[in-house]
Amino acid sequence: MGAYLVRRLLQMIPTLLGVAILIFILFNAVGGDPAQVLGGKINNPEQIANIRKQLGVDQPYYTQFAIFVKQIVTFDFGRSWATNEAVNRIIATRLGPTLTVLIPLLLLETALGILFALGVAYVRGSLTDRAIMMACTVAMSISFLVYIIVGQYVFGFQLGWFPVQGWSDSFWKNLVTYAPLPIILALMVSVAPTLRLYRTFFLDEIHQDYVRTARAKGVPERTVMLKHVLRNALIPILTYVAVALPSEMIGLFLLEKFFSIPGLGREVIVAVERSDFPVIKAITIYLAIFTMLLNLSVDFLYKWVDPRVELK
Repeated sequence: MGAYLVRRLLQMIPTLLGVAILIFILFNAVGGDPAQVLGGKINNPEQIANIRKQLGVDQPYYTQFAIFVKQIVTFDFGRSWATNEAVNRIIATRLGPTLTVLIPLLLLETALGILFALGVAYVRGSLTDRAIMMACTVAMSISFLVYIIVGQYVFGFQLGWFPVQGWSDSFWKNLVTYAPLPIILALMVSVAPTLRLYRTFFLDEIHQDYVRTARAKGVPERTVMLKHVLRNALIPILTYVAVALPSEMIGLFLLEKFFSIPGLGREVIVAVERSDFPVIKAITIYLAIFTMLLNLSVDFLYKWVDPRVELK
């Protein structure tokens, strides 16, 4: 297992290098001249050249890329072009609000998805099963923006159960007061596709030979579902969570913008509006590293869920 861990960590190096090359090419080929963007209405070529020199974008591309690689290796991405604040400090102060919403959302989405899908698989083929699948299809057909707008209007303005916007310095106040409505709306969007997918995983296991054998031995259906089907279906569920989590973080950007949550999502949107490339590059690199470490962690979870899995 130790050799596998070392090999996987070494494989991350060329992967991260490829991500760095792609980011560098995209920002230099598509991003335009940041000096022109930051200069605004300034038309003086001398002043624009001075801005380019201050930003370091007047240097050759190979020099700029070498600086970018050094930033990745040292985890020091310099300062924001817009606010002159250290990029790492920006990320550190914005990470807490994002995790305050993301972690409860991930736990609830996974738990509810497994619970509901297991229940639907238990009554597979029934009218209840068909009705729930139809409801999931309808829920998946509605835009996330509709959920946000209607949710804010109903739960915030009409019923007054939750504040529509706001954030504080207290973790518990944020978790209890400001985070519930974004989490509820995100769950309303994510539970439907998660339920449908997890139901498929459970149905695949239900038709396996070992399930028929357990039933032939007289094992109760509830025990079959909880002990055999659930355990074997956890591997594809873990795979889905690992694949979906980075995309779910990106989906939080919209929530943070609408609910004025000072997290990474809103910071990325503000950085894009300001053409604050150091912030965008840093968050993109950190997200890539997080994705690779997440996939590595899930590989070890496979071993924990099913000891028969061999890490090679």
